[in-house]
Amino acid sequence: MTGEDRPTDLLHRPWRDLRISVMDRCNFRCPYCMPASVYHDGFRFLAPEARLGFDQIVRIARSAARLGVRKLRLTGGEPLLRPDLPALVARLVHIPGIDDVALTTNGVLLDRHLAALHDAGLTRLTFSLDSLDRTTFMRMSGGQDLCERVLRNLDAAARMGFPGGIKINTVVQKGVNEDSVIPLVARFRHTGIVPRFIEYMDVGTCNGWKQDAVVPSARLLEEIASRWPLHPLAPSFRGEVAERYRFADGGGEIGFISSVTAPFCGSCSRARLSSDGRLYTCLFATEGHDLRPALAEDDERARKKGVPDGHMQDGPMPEENMPEGQALDRILSDLWQGRRDRYSEERQSRTADAPSERIEMFYIGG
Repeated sequence: MTGEDRPTDLLHRPWRDLRISVMDRCNFRCPYCMPASVYHDGFRFLAPEARLGFDQIVRIARSAARLGVRKLRLTGGEPLLRPDLPALVARLVHIPGIDDVALTTNGVLLDRHLAALHDAGLTRLTFSLDSLDRTTFMRMSGGQDLCERVLRNLDAAARMGFPGGIKINTVVQKGVNEDSVIPLVARFRHTGIVPRFIEYMDVGTCNGWKQDAVVPSARLLEEIASRWPLHPLAPSFRGEVAERYRFADGGGEIGFISSVTAPFCGSCSRARLSSDGRLYTCLFATEGHDLRPALAEDDERARKKGVPDGHMQDGPMPEENMPEGQALDRILSDLWQGRRDRYSEERQSRTADAPSERIEMFYIGG
């Protein structure tokens, strides 16, 4: 498919990014994402057989790449809970058209997988880290006293190096971890690691979000710049979600993701794939589209043409045995071309009549 043929949505936005949730479970219980009161020990997550297999994920990613996607991000839940994740990374980085394969993790399990992920060709790594203070870290992770372990793994990743760099995502909540921002900036200046501060968002329906819990990025920017002068940076690409700044003294850079106070829906180029095979065209969606029927249709077409069934073989399906993806390409193109999502821009006007249920963030990644 040529550049001219690649689909744009109803607001003329191209599709460039696919976020793939490989695991709905997590070893943290962050109150803004998976509060323990809801996701307790008895909560029924997906059974392993209900999650997409690696062959299916690769096929969907290949189809998305044919439609213009250039960046893939593996998310969860906690993606490192998924067995053999480096094997999936190694396959995704070789898909024609894919330039970037990233991973978002809380970092606790990274020491077990760091070398394998690096060797597999992972491009970028993002850590979710909401505070350096032990008490605040525990509060925001659902009681996990693991901050030092995360920092050790983060430093190990920085020493190893990744081509696209390492970032930290910090969700800032008023009265919870506001006082963690300056220590985080100080800790990671001159390290090459980029902190990004995210406004607390109304993702899902179980985190008790209220507007007055949001700390505006503009306030944080002013506070940081009063200590370390900053200069704005131009976006690296269309659709970049973070506003970036560099330190005047060469100490690196920081970023702000301001979905509440400065929505960026107009340039959004992202879709999200849940671990059970549903595509969501917005982080704030109420429902997704099941891609499994399209996968099955392409399987049947391949069988009728006599293509060997890759699922019957040991190990991954050989690339040459993968179905052509006609049905999958068609449904993905149709879904993107019918997309009109811009929830964050409409947030204030929709508050009164907003749907009572929205998909939870852990289910489709951030």
